[in-house]
Amino acid sequence: EFLAENEVKVVASLPCYSAKNVNQQRGKGVFDRSIQALRTLNSFGYGKQHGGGLTLDLVYNPLGAFLPPPQDALEEKYKEELMQTFGIEFNNLYTITNMPIKRFADFLFRRNELQEYMNLLVNNFNPGTVTGLMCTNTLNVSWDGTVYDCDFNQQLALGAGSYVPEGMEGKGLYAKSGGEDGKGVSVFDFESALELVDTEIVVDSHCFGCTAGMGSS
Repeated sequence: EFLAENEVKVVASLPCYSAKNVNQQRGKGVFDRSIQALRTLNSFGYGKQHGGGLTLDLVYNPLGAFLPPPQDALEEKYKEELMQTFGIEFNNLYTITNMPIKRFADFLFRRNELQEYMNLLVNNFNPGTVTGLMCTNTLNVSWDGTVYDCDFNQQLALGAGSYVPEGMEGKGLYAKSGGEDGKGVSVFDFESALELVDTEIVVDSHCFGCTAGMGSS
C-alpha cells in the first residue's frame, strides 16, 4: 500500500517461473512467497498492462554458469506462464548474468569452474553494454550512508572513491574516501552527487559480469 501510494517502481527478482527451479536456487518455499507477493502487488495496480500506471518489473538470472538467453523471447514466455498459471501481470523482464562474487563464486570454486566461468564472461565482453552500466549513472547507498558505484561493489565492500588515481591523493572527495581500505565516501561527505562525477568508478574482475553478452545493468 505504501509503495502504491508513493508510486514507487518495483523491480523484483524471480529467477524462473517454475517452483522447482526457484526453490532450488533460493530455498524451499521461496517461490510460493514470491508468487503471493506479486499477486499482492497486482491487487494494488502494479504491473497492469492496461491502466494503473504502477510499474512492476521482474529480473531473471540463470541457474548455473552460463549466460542468459535473449531477453525479449524470455519475457514473452514469463508473461505467458505467469498469467496462465497464476494470473500474474508485470511490465518488463530484465535478464542479468550471475556475478562471480560471494556465494555464486564460492559455488563455482568448489566445483573447480570459477576460471572457466570468468573466461566465458571475458570472451563474451560486449563494448556496447558499457554506456548503459548502472555504475555510470546510479549510486548505491548502504544503510550507514556509505556510497558505492553499484550493488555488487557494495557486496564486496568496494566503496565509491576507494580507488585513488595517481596524483589525486588527498584531493577533492578522495581526501574523505578512506583511500585503499575500501571504505569509500559517505553521503555525509558531499552536498550533491555531482561532486562524484570526477571520481574514478571502482572496477574489478566481477565487472565482466555486467558487460558479457547483452549486459546486466
